Amino acid sequence: MSEVRNTRIVLASRPQGTVTAENFRIEALAIPRPGTGEVLLKILFLSLDPYMRGRMDDAKSYAAPVEIDAVMEGGTVAEVIASNNPDFAVGDTVLSHSGWQSHALSDGGGLLKLDPALAPVSTALGILGMPGLTAYTGLLTIGRPQPGETVVVAAASGPVGSAVGQIARIKGARAVGIAGGAEKCAFVKDVLGFDAAIDHRAPDFPEQLQRACPNGVDVYFENVGGPVWDAVFPLLNTFARVPVCGLISQYNGATSSQTDRLPRLMRSILVKSLTIRGFIYREFADQRPAFLREMSEWLRTGKVRYREDIVDGLANAPEAFMGLLKGRNFGKLLVRVS
Repeated sequence: MSEVRNTRIVLASRPQGTVTAENFRIEALAIPRPGTGEVLLKILFLSLDPYMRGRMDDAKSYAAPVEIDAVMEGGTVAEVIASNNPDFAVGDTVLSHSGWQSHALSDGGGLLKLDPALAPVSTALGILGMPGLTAYTGLLTIGRPQPGETVVVAAASGPVGSAVGQIARIKGARAVGIAGGAEKCAFVKDVLGFDAAIDHRAPDFPEQLQRACPNGVDVYFENVGGPVWDAVFPLLNTFARVPVCGLISQYNGATSSQTDRLPRLMRSILVKSLTIRGFIYREFADQRPAFLREMSEWLRTGKVRYREDIVDGLANAPEAFMGLLKGRNFGKLLVRVS
């Protein structure tokens, strides 16, 4: 194994605002040999997700930051290519959290075997993985959409937002998606079946959104923040629910010109009895079996569709990730490592 190299991408420096290529470094090391109880993994797919931007900062959050010179973290699908662990055989395909590298050692903890015959293994990082579970738990546990209500979701063509809108429709609610550009909006409405799709880049975006929500907004699934939030906020109905999943417009340090929203926000929370709750999907880990059962059935029957945006080559991960933070991806962003 020593003649083959383990390519990995590490955090070279912490971003000062916008992420740049200089924040990453590519290294090539000898592939380690598995010890007692360990398996050697060859990474097939790497998931790129907005939360990774927060891990690049040395700031208090719900998870520890990536250390300088450490491998960038991330979910992966991998193949077992050597095993000293009786629970895993060579050739097994597993879901792991091995990060931005071509090979990794594992003691088996946290590995989940996948059956390639049931679904493409890449879906374990998307619609049947963390993004899908995030959409399912955040919408149904916090948003609680009711038949006839209006659910609005930002980043509607992405892996979380696309699932949110389709689940809302399954539950009998109206789904209004917000996306960037005509192509993404057409996908959201014509392929995913949302009731309406609004381009947040349009000069009259707030007016278009208001027309698409004539009865106001009962559930707003927040993925973006910033100007999109500014447009949705006045439309929130009494007793509206707002699951806060992400704030991608702010991850690179960008701020809106409206710097003091707090007094208006607090007044609306009071007079409209709003529920606004941030969440991390793992808070609802006990719902995973129900999610897998229902989502698998929805996929089988065509009630839910998904789209993947696959980039080839680990070396292209930094550029793809920087594009993700600017909304350049179209669907669940994955790197095909092997």
